[in-house]
Amino acid sequence: MFADESGNFDFTRGRGASRYFILTTVTLRDTRPGDALLALRRELAWDRVGLDTEFHATTDTQAVRDRVFALLAQHTFRVDATIIDKPRVPLAARTTDLALYGHAWTLHLARVLPEIAGPGDESLVVGASIGTRRRRAAFHDAIAQAADATGFGTECRVASWDAASDPCLQLADYCSWAVQRWWEGGDPRARAAIADRIMGEYLPYPPDAPSFY
Repeated sequence: MFADESGNFDFTRGRGASRYFILTTVTLRDTRPGDALLALRRELAWDRVGLDTEFHATTDTQAVRDRVFALLAQHTFRVDATIIDKPRVPLAARTTDLALYGHAWTLHLARVLPEIAGPGDESLVVGASIGTRRRRAAFHDAIAQAADATGFGTECRVASWDAASDPCLQLADYCSWAVQRWWEGGDPRARAAIADRIMGEYLPYPPDAPSFY
């Protein structure tokens, strides 16, 4: 399972603050989609459509995005997203960035892990690393605690890597971007490209839940 987050940790309504904090995961049985992304990067270089860095949906050109989504259509993977409406997050989960991050992961894994694994199975959960070394370590621990909290017998181990280090994290970035574009801006185009892979978009706090703003 490879993960990416979209939205910021800001609970104000100021300019640039996202309405949602979205955690998106891509579940794979093998890493062939990531291998294919690496091959695509080489093809793009040959076609003189080079990338300065890794695939990153927010900054890639539309021509690159089109090639990536066309490639993803050829592969099998599962997408799940937990859509957290920040105005409805309990006060205890908004005290720090880490509190919100851990809250999102606890909600997400409690729902998704039982659907993809069972007692005796093994799952590797990889999140994209965030910020300084100390911050990365704290966020890594938050994922590990959320995985332990599921407690239904799956052997679950956690890693936090830079997105540039693994193409499967770049796949998660693309899926996260597609989900975020729909929920934040109502743009369905990218989401439509992976719609048949999306197994769930979970809103733990429905629109009629109390708002703390």
